[in-house]
Formats: sequence, C-alpha cells, structure tokens
Amino acid sequence: MDGEADGSLAVSEDSGPGRRRKVHGMLKLYYGLNEEGKAPEQQESLDPCDINGPHFDPEHYLNKLRRECSLAELMDQETCMVKQIRSLDSDMQTLVYENYNKFISATDTIRKMKNDFKKMEDEMDRLSANMSTITEFSACISGTLQDQHAQITKLSGVHTLLRKLQFLFELPARLNKCLEMQAYAQAVNSHRRARCVLQQYSHLPSFKGIQDDCHAIMEKLAQELRQKFRDGGSSAKDLSECVELLLQLDEPAEELCDKFLSHARSRLESDLQGLEAEIKPALPSPTSNTDILEFIDRGCNEFVSSLCLVITSYQELFVTHAQTGELLHAFVNDLAARYFSLVERRIQEEKGVGDNSLLVRALDRFHRRLQAVAKLLPGSDVPNKGTEIVIRAATERVKQYLSALQSFYMDSLTDVRQALATPRLSVTGSSVAGELLSSLSASILNQIKSVLASVHLFTAKDITFSNKPYFKGEFCSQGVRESLVVSFIKFVCQSSRQFCESAGDKGGSTPPALLLLLSRLCLDYETSTISYILTLTDEQFLVQHHSPVTPVTTLCAEAREAAQKLLNHYVKVQGLIISQMLRKSVETRDWVNTIEPRNVRAVMKRVVEDTTSIDVQVGLLYEEGVRKAHSSDSSKRTFSVYSSSRQQARYAASYTPSAPMDTNLLSNIHKLFSERIDIFSSVEFNKVSVMTGIIKISLKTFLECVRLRTFGRYGLQQIQVDCHYLQMYLWRFVSDENLVHFLLDEIVGSSAHRCLDPAPMEQSVIEVICERG
Repeated sequence: MDGEADGSLAVSEDSGPGRRRKVHGMLKLYYGLNEEGKAPEQQESLDPCDINGPHFDPEHYLNKLRRECSLAELMDQETCMVKQIRSLDSDMQTLVYENYNKFISATDTIRKMKNDFKKMEDEMDRLSANMSTITEFSACISGTLQDQHAQITKLSGVHTLLRKLQFLFELPARLNKCLEMQAYAQAVNSHRRARCVLQQYSHLPSFKGIQDDCHAIMEKLAQELRQKFRDGGSSAKDLSECVELLLQLDEPAEELCDKFLSHARSRLESDLQGLEAEIKPALPSPTSNTDILEFIDRGCNEFVSSLCLVITSYQELFVTHAQTGELLHAFVNDLAARYFSLVERRIQEEKGVGDNSLLVRALDRFHRRLQAVAKLLPGSDVPNKGTEIVIRAATERVKQYLSALQSFYMDSLTDVRQALATPRLSVTGSSVAGELLSSLSASILNQIKSVLASVHLFTAKDITFSNKPYFKGEFCSQGVRESLVVSFIKFVCQSSRQFCESAGDKGGSTPPALLLLLSRLCLDYETSTISYILTLTDEQFLVQHHSPVTPVTTLCAEAREAAQKLLNHYVKVQGLIISQMLRKSVETRDWVNTIEPRNVRAVMKRVVEDTTSIDVQVGLLYEEGVRKAHSSDSSKRTFSVYSSSRQQARYAASYTPSAPMDTNLLSNIHKLFSERIDIFSSVEFNKVSVMTGIIKISLKTFLECVRLRTFGRYGLQQIQVDCHYLQMYLWRFVSDENLVHFLLDEIVGSSAHRCLDPAPMEQSVIEVICERG
C-alpha cells in the first residue's frame, strides 16, 4: 500500500489542483494522517466498536447495532456502508490504473538510461586508452631531449646576448635616424635602455666608443629640444612632451618649470586675446543670445581646456621634482581672473529679455567646465569665483526682467491712455473701460508668468549650478520673490499713486477714466491678484521663507491704499470738471438784469448728461453700493425755502425787508439740526459713494459761487428752475437723496438772501419749464 500511495501522489501532482487535493485528502484519510502528513499523536482506541480502531470486533459491533438501532436505521447504516465500500473500491482501482501507467513510463526511462550509460562507458574507455598513449609518447620525447635541453638553454642565452650586442652596436645609427625623423621620444627611450649597460662596460674600448657617440648624439638632441621648447612648440601637448624628454635627459627641473609656465602663459594669453577680440567690436544691434553661447563654448573649448591640460602636464612633470604647488596656484588664479573679466563683460552685453534659455545654457556650460579645474587642482578658488559670476549674472538678469516689467506696465498704461483719448470713445468710452481693464490686467499677468518661466530656467533640475545653496534659497526668496515680483507690485502701486500725488500739469493731464481704471486695477490686486502671483511664485520656485520676506497682507494694504487715493482723486477731478462748468455759468452771467426764465440753462443739462455718463462709467468697474430708501415723490420735491404753498403765499402777501432775514434764520435753524456734510471725505469702493462725492463737490461749488453774486427777481427764478431741474435727476445718483435736497435748498436760499427783489416763481410754472426742458 505504501508503494501505491507513493504512486498515487506522483499521479496527483500531474493532475489539476482540485483533484490533487482530493486524492491527498483521501490518502491521508486512508492512512489516518493529519494535514501535515503525520499520524496524530493520540492514544489507541480500545473500543471494539470503533471501526477505525485496531481492536475493532465485527460481531460485537453488529450486535450493538441490532440492539440499539431500529430496522430503518439499520437499513440506512447498511446503505451508507455500501456506498463507502464502493467509493473506496473505485478509488483503489483508479490508483492502481494510474500507478500502472507510471510504472511503465519509469521502466522505459530506466531502460533508456541503461543504453545511454553503456555508450558513455565505451567512450570513457576509449578516452582512457588515448590518454595512456599520449603519456607514453610524452615520456619518450622527454627522455630523447633530456641530453639536448641544457645545450638549447645555453644557445638561447647566447642568442639573447648577441641581440643585445647588436642593439648596442646599432644604437648610434638608430639615434641618428630618430634625430633625422624628429622621433625624439623613441630616441630617448632607446638611449635609456642602453645607458646602464654602456655605463657598466665603459672600461672596454668598443663600448666606450659607442657611449661617446651616443652622448654626442643625445647632446645634439637635447639642444634641439631646448630650441623647440624656447620656440614654444605647436601645442601644449608638444610643450609637455619636450619638458618630459628634457627631464629624462637630466635637465634642471626648476629652470624647465619656469620656462614651461612662461610658454603656457603666452599660449593662454593668446586664447584670451581671441576672446577679447569678439567683445571689442561695436555691433549696431544688441548681441543675440546665440553669440553668448558661442563665446562661452569657445572660451571653454580653448582657454579652459588648455588650462586644464597645463595643470595636468605641470603636475605630471614637476610635482615629483620640485614643490611648486603655490606657483601653479598663482599662475592659474592670475589667468582665470582675466578670463572671468572677459566673461563678465560679455554677459553684461546681454541686455535683451527675450529667450533666456541660451544664456542659462551658456552659464551652465561655463560652470560645468570649471568643475574640471576643481578636480585637477584641489583648493583652487577658480570654481567658486566662476559660481559667483553665475550668481551675479542671474541677479542682473532678474533686475533686467524687473525693468522690462516696469517698462511693459508703463507702455500698457500709455496704450490705455491713448485708447481712452480716441474720438470714438467720447460716446462709447464707458463700455470700453471694462474691456481695457480686463485687457490690461490679463496682459500684465501674462507678462509676469512669462518672466517667471524665463527666470525659472536658472533653477531647472538639469542645470548644474541650480543645486548650489544660493539658487535653492536666496535666489528664489530674495532674488525672484522680493527683488522681482514684490518690487514690481510695489512699483505698480507707487506709479499709480503718482497720478494723484501731484496736482500740477501731470495730475491735470491724466484722464479721469484712467484714474478710475487704475483704482479698480489696484483694488483687484488687493483682493486676489497679489495673493495669486505670490502663490504662483512660491510654488514654481519652492520658496522657503527662511529669510525675512514681505508678507502678502502688507502688499495688499499698499494696493488698497493706492486704490483709495486714486478713487478719491478721481472723485475730486470729476467734481472739479463739473464745478468748473457751474462756476463759469454763474460768474459770466448778469443775474441782476437777466430776463424772465423760460428754459433750463444748457449748462444744467450738460451737468446732468456728464453725471449720467460718469455714473455709467463707474458702474462698469464698481458695484452699485447701498442707498437709503428713496421717498415716493423724489423727482417732484421742492426746496425748504419755498417748498410749501403756505410758505409761498405768506411770503408773497406780506413781503417786507425783514422777510429775507426770516428766511435766513429758518435756513440757519435748519442747519443746526441737520447732519454736517463733509465734501471731500474719502469715498467707498462702490458706484453710489463715488457719485455722491462728485455731486457733493459740484453742488458745493455751485453754492459758493451763488453766495458771491447778487441776484435780481428773474435771476432768483432762474436759480429756482436750475435747481429744480438738477433735483429731478441728481437724487437718483446719491446714497441719500436728502443730501441733494439740502444742498439745493442751500443754493436757492443763498440766492434768495442775495436777491434784490426776492419774488419766487410759482412751483407749477417751475415744473412745467423743467419738464419741457
């Protein structure tokens, strides 16, 4: 059964996983094994009724079943046992059939292996016979040549000696041939190989003659090398070769060291002169970035490569002969300083702020090639000074981009100013102001993004110097964020404030629409743009605020202050424009001898038209704002001095010289209990507040001009008509209509007080005239 179990296990491994698990389980169940393949450690059952136990008694088991079970249970038990017997019998037959096939396959395999091993045994027998034959032949040959081995060794030594003697005898001719062909290195190597032998056997006449001839030839070769060295050779490699050969000929190392550095200096200075020649010519147009890349490539391929070759040659030639490290450092620092000055001059010519990639590539190659000097000459300051040049170039580039942003901003304002001044905007300027603001804001933001993308090339991962601490920290925070972005934002705020700080020609020549547009621009910067720009900068450059930086709140406060000043100045300018019209209309008219009013004066219509235009213009850039509740008859209101029919009847029937005093007294009493009006107060960022400020200035000017004039009857009536017309339209623009009513009441009251014959016009007539007007 063990063999059958093993065979069934082998068969089950070739079957599916489900069948294999089933067969394994059946086998374990048959043999009474656990999941680990071992018999469970338990005591043997002594129960004779345990069908799986070793002490099972069939008679006892059947008697127990007959006693305890009913007929149905006995039949069920019989059926279950029959099924189990049949299942075990089927499984056993399957195991036998499958193992039989495996036994046949194993028999075939063993038979085949026997045939293969038979062939291998025959081949090994033949190989063993061949090795025995070879061993016998080898022993025979060794025995035959044993006597001639010593003679062959002796002849080989003689042959080697003859070849050396032949080399010595042919050495003078060989040296002369090398001298003619200028193969100096080969001549020196040949002489070095024979020098010891000639020195050892110099007491022999033949060897002495060869030695003298060789000395004469090598002296002549040394003179030619000295001459070639003095002439400078054709390249730094030739110079190194000459020095190396002269050192092998026992020339003084100190003298050769000075001459080597002198010749190297002349060659490197020649390369520097070539670079300087590219800078001196005055070009009619700014040099392109392609030229800076070519300039750096030429400097690296010529000067830096030659300098590295000089350092390598110097160290190989002279370090073992003399302690001249300080001399080499001084030599390298001197020439590198001249090279750096040329590079900085060339970088300063890059004034354009177009494509920045070629300049960064040029600086990257410059910095990368200088690292070779650091590896060849540890402790040299050349790489650090080169890095400083890159830092200065990046800093200067940031300044140029700041200047370019400032110029772009001022040019954009000029374009906006011209667009506002075009004749077609005289009617449609209000609708275009919003478009101009959107265009200006978008163009400035796009320009900032473009500049940040160009400057970001200095911190790209594939740029070698971007890993320096400066470019990871100070350049990002102080260079880009503070010196570029923050400085530009401050410039926008400061330049905007300049439009309202001077009240002279500059302030007067600024279009009011531009002041309004700039105030909205600064307000947008305060609410969202500044935060967006600084967040974008911090994300692109991974700014780490280790050093003090300007907080966003400070810039936002500055932008809001600029917006407030611009809006206040806009209100002042627009108020003065309307005030100027009212002032001229009052000062140029004879109010004593004027005719009876039949129409509203044209200037009042112009005031209403301009105010409406301003309202539309401001409404496109600012929100509406909050108004106080308007009365239902705002457009029909009259004025406090003559507001009621009762007052008009009383005044007309009993007019005496003291009546104006009574009117003035009523007006003064009304002022005592009314809220004080601050004419030039700061306005809020909404349309209602702006319009209220403009109307306050205009009406206050009208009031002060009226107080300086003397009126006749018809002059007073004309003021009544004009003020009623203004009241019909201006109340809807302000936050509180009572403010307009109060100022217009003041104007009418002041004109009545200054009137020689204060006979007011009927209110119904005034309304007819104003409605007709």
